[in-house]
Amino acid sequence: MCGIVGYIGDKNAVPVLMDGLKKLEYRGYDSAGVAVYAEGKVEIRKYKGRLSVLEEHLDKEKLSGNLAIGHTRWATHGEPSDANSHPHTNEKGDIAVVHNGIIENYLKIKDFLISKGYVFKSEVDTEVLAHFIDYYYEGDLAEAVRKVIKKIKGSYAFAVITNREPDKIVCVRKENPLIVGIGEGENYIASDIPAILKHTRKTYLMGENELAVITKCDIRFYSENGEPVKKEVFNVDWDVSAAEKGGYRHFMLKEIHEQPKAIKDTMTGRIAKDSDAIRLDDIKLTAEDLARFGKIFIVACGTAYHAGLAGKYLIEHLAKIPVEVDVASEFRYRNPLVDEKTLVIIISQSGETLDTFAALKEAKGKGARILSVVNVVGSSIARESHDVLYTWAGPEIAVASTKAYTTQIIALYEIALHMADLKGTLSKEAIKAIKDEMLNLPAKIEKALGNKEEIQKFASKNSGEKDVFFIGRGLDYAVALEGSLKLKEISYIHSDAYAAGELKHGPIALIEEGTVVIALMAQHELYEKMLSNVKEVKARGAYVFAIAKEGNREVETIADQTLYIPEVSDMLSPTVTVIPLQLLAYYMAVEKGCDVDMPRNLAKSVTVE
Repeated sequence: MCGIVGYIGDKNAVPVLMDGLKKLEYRGYDSAGVAVYAEGKVEIRKYKGRLSVLEEHLDKEKLSGNLAIGHTRWATHGEPSDANSHPHTNEKGDIAVVHNGIIENYLKIKDFLISKGYVFKSEVDTEVLAHFIDYYYEGDLAEAVRKVIKKIKGSYAFAVITNREPDKIVCVRKENPLIVGIGEGENYIASDIPAILKHTRKTYLMGENELAVITKCDIRFYSENGEPVKKEVFNVDWDVSAAEKGGYRHFMLKEIHEQPKAIKDTMTGRIAKDSDAIRLDDIKLTAEDLARFGKIFIVACGTAYHAGLAGKYLIEHLAKIPVEVDVASEFRYRNPLVDEKTLVIIISQSGETLDTFAALKEAKGKGARILSVVNVVGSSIARESHDVLYTWAGPEIAVASTKAYTTQIIALYEIALHMADLKGTLSKEAIKAIKDEMLNLPAKIEKALGNKEEIQKFASKNSGEKDVFFIGRGLDYAVALEGSLKLKEISYIHSDAYAAGELKHGPIALIEEGTVVIALMAQHELYEKMLSNVKEVKARGAYVFAIAKEGNREVETIADQTLYIPEVSDMLSPTVTVIPLQLLAYYMAVEKGCDVDMPRNLAKSVTVE
């Protein structure tokens, strides 16, 4: 989590940093700060709270300088406070550091530094970096940083400036994203592309364990051993407006409505009406590979994990290969039975999710083939994978993921169909029929987006509820889990999702008069059984909001409120069924006055364990 921005050049760095930090506030918003080289010294301004607090102070002071680094924080060590905010400095205040990630052995280093007379002012691990760099500093900032990274453990990206060498920024990347923007007579650093896209489209993507020394006219990269590294320029080809709200009240609502296009983009070049082939970019999975794989693991966190649950069903149903789905944070700690006969599918929106990245390395170290499904080109997970299938969702700014989820499921459809084609478990005719229906999904999602009145009606009536339950069967259960997560993420309403057949094994004890139940009924084969489950909760006094396919009118006689989605095959239904659930969470949060795009205690890119 957290966001870093830096600038060196001839302009006043402060407006550049503030503009960039606004683009990164989705990464953290507990506090924000800047370190600016001004009139011969490093000036620190940092405050608890949203970025606007920092901005107000800077507007009053008119602070100006040509070299600066800034940070927006999501707390990992120490509560949100001015003292714990970044940047952090050494005791003299002439070395400043901004940092994302965690220094795992910071307490040991802190004890060592205290024994050497260093005094600490905060509770955070980052302050260790500032003092440790000071300890090693002998006139060469890059060399001091190089010595520090040989001693620290953890995952991190950090940037350092000092008034002793006011012509450079030194930065390091390990398991946390950091990019360098290329200008003319000026250069930039950032945690993510939107922060600097206003100024340049030419970037370098820092590699794992790389150190960069950046001046206004030069950028040099080094390996962890100090050897020079040559890098290719990465040109950003998406527009600045992609990171703006585009007239919508919130980024989340904008991104919900971007799903038809995102899904179409994720299929473009891979699935086409005029071709029998399924092209998975440069992925070179063969029939021989699939014959060798005894099992597939899908590993992910949060929303991506829910996409993986749908992926399990799809791959097993279409390609007839056993699939196990794991929460990434648990995967490597249970010593999974993974070897060279295993395919591991890693799913991550950002491509930087630390738990997922660690699971990838665990599986890769045991010889597994890694196929990643990510949204960010050049991200850590993408670079460490054998094969990558990108979800062309575009930038997703709202913390609660929407279009990333649906494009991940589309990517998993593509993978499952490709496997089925290679193995011959589906006929060409069956594959074509599925492909043709997939190409119609954007139109069906567009139709589902147009039906908001029932959802807003429900939200208006039920936003005061303390508990909401979701039920479903088969793929509807996988979608129910995602719907429940969305509701609790942004509206702070407690919610749980249950496989409807499990109600009678315990959860039905929670149902009482007025309990709100969202019933997903989009699986034709399980529709009758879901009718029975709805009757069960209604008999205990539940208020039922049912979501069913057009034409299934019987549910109206049982449910209190019913919303219909366009007709779609059972297997492809998740991408359509989830739409009303996303809107439901959104409107419930709006009714409650919640901060939809930046829900409390959460951040977009989870780069800590």
